[in-house]
This record gives sequence, structure tokens and C-alpha cells, in this order.
Amino acid sequence: MNPNAISADERRLLKRLRALGSAERETLLAFADFLVERAEPRPREPAVAREPRPSPRPEQESVVGAIKRLSHSYDMLERDVLLHEISALMSAHVLQGRSATEVIDELEALFKRHYRDYRARIAAQD
Repeated sequence: MNPNAISADERRLLKRLRALGSAERETLLAFADFLVERAEPRPREPAVAREPRPSPRPEQESVVGAIKRLSHSYDMLERDVLLHEISALMSAHVLQGRSATEVIDELEALFKRHYRDYRARIAAQD
């Protein structure tokens, strides 16, 4: 599991927090602090890196198709972290005329590099 990913519960809580006024926010945060303080400490489970689920590269693939395929294959990676580099490669293809094949090769290398970094972060947590 991606240690920096936001769960559905966290997204729901954040949505509720943003809908409250400042006084209600303070009450909610005080209650959350209370719950954390009274909770029994749980043993931390060791983090386990998820494996990618690669799909074969089609013979004729667009850059957008490759981004979708690689995002699905490496769904444990954070999109926010990859966004800047993916955008740069997409711009190189669209605005500078780099070939789709060349950009897709670089996208594959980019996702593999970020996956190696992800595995290293998980290993460092142990």
C-alpha cells in the first residue's frame, strides 16, 4: 500500500472538515485528539511493497494510452509525484514533435524508476 495515499475515510473526513465553520472545526479536532489519546496503541504492521501489474505494450500505442496503461500497472505510485515529469514528456511529444515511441520508452523508464524509489522507501520503513 502506498504510505502517502489518502484513504476513502481520510477523503471523507477532509470533505466534512472543509464543510464546517471554524468553531465546529475546532470541536471536531478536539474530539479527534481525544479519540487518539484514549486509543490503545496498535502494533505497526510491516509495510509490504505492492508489485506492479504490467500489461503488454500494444504495437500501436498513443502517449495518452501509454500513460493510462502505466498508471494502471503502477497504481501504487503517487500521481502527484509523477505529474511534472509526465507533463514534460507529453509536452515534448505534442509541442516539440518527439516521436510517440521515444516518449513511451521514457515513460516506461520513468515509472520503473519511481517504482524502484517506492520499493526503497518501503524497505527503509522496516
